[in-house]
Amino acid sequence: MSTASVPLPNWITYGLMPFLNLVVAFLISGVVVWFIGESPLEAVKLLLQGALGNGEGIGFTLYYATNFIFTGLSVAVAYHAGLFNIGSEGQAYVGGLGAALASLALDHYVPWYVTMPFAVIGAAIFGAAWALIPAWLQAKRGSHIVITTIMFNFIGAAMMVYLLVHVLIVPGKMAPETRVFLEGGQLPKLDWLIALFGGRLGAAPFNVSFLIALVMCVAVWLLIWRTKLGYEIRTLGASSTAAVYAGIPYVKTVIITMLISGGLAGMMALNPVLGASARLQVEFVGGAGFVGIAVSLMGRSHPLGIVLAAVLFGVLYQGGDALSFDMPKITRDMIVVIQGLVILFAGALEYLFRPVIVRVWQRFGKA
Repeated sequence: MSTASVPLPNWITYGLMPFLNLVVAFLISGVVVWFIGESPLEAVKLLLQGALGNGEGIGFTLYYATNFIFTGLSVAVAYHAGLFNIGSEGQAYVGGLGAALASLALDHYVPWYVTMPFAVIGAAIFGAAWALIPAWLQAKRGSHIVITTIMFNFIGAAMMVYLLVHVLIVPGKMAPETRVFLEGGQLPKLDWLIALFGGRLGAAPFNVSFLIALVMCVAVWLLIWRTKLGYEIRTLGASSTAAVYAGIPYVKTVIITMLISGGLAGMMALNPVLGASARLQVEFVGGAGFVGIAVSLMGRSHPLGIVLAAVLFGVLYQGGDALSFDMPKITRDMIVVIQGLVILFAGALEYLFRPVIVRVWQRFGKA
């Protein structure tokens, strides 16, 4: 039997293997840091201090993690159906348009808690709409979802630049962005949450969208493991042939799955658009859609794993900024290399150690 098909306990699949991949990624990163003449242990210390050493650092870490939770969930839902949605970046970008339009329309008239549900719905609908055409092409025409979603990332980016430069820009200004939302169109910061632990949020844009992301984690768990649709999605992902033979509608399931996936990606825009900058700007997604792929893979497409992986990448992003400031030899490009190594081992090489682990388990684990 191939080692890929040998069943392993959940604590190995969801705990040990991701942990080993992470350790190897950091060991190689440590070699890179040592090679340029800096102490790897000191670098780790500064990275953790920058990300978790004070309330402001924690706020920035959780701000980044919020983005990655949304995009990680987006990738995970599609992955359960056997679909590889590479388009979360573009879907989040277009979702920002839906969220911004809701804020622009309502911020003069109502408080933020009235605007928020409309912004959530707008972001989800626009993100889902951007996933609809690739979903239809996959389901009805057999076009590969990876190719079409990648193409739609570029199309979405170009469309958003056009709208911000020619339609939504504030008259008389050069910056391609909307006007600043009033308080009725902004998501408030979670100062009180950081204060519970004795910290001060400071300038960190940690906001209510974090709570929305956690609610979506629960919703995705219920959808995938506690509903008929979730069963159909998982069956389709396990074997599309068996799913069709069992009477599961292939076209309908693919399209619904991608609509949910796109909607989750679109909701990522709530964090930077309504929470951080209070306006719609060019390139606000900042690669979070692609990081979501690694987050989903590292979290084994489970909401709890995705939250933990998202926090890890939040630590890397925020701690990396602090590290590059305190250790000038470690440039921003070096931080990207470290992040890339984690993505490499968490994603492309996620089963690197599986053959060895399987052999050890078969020899000693069942004794």
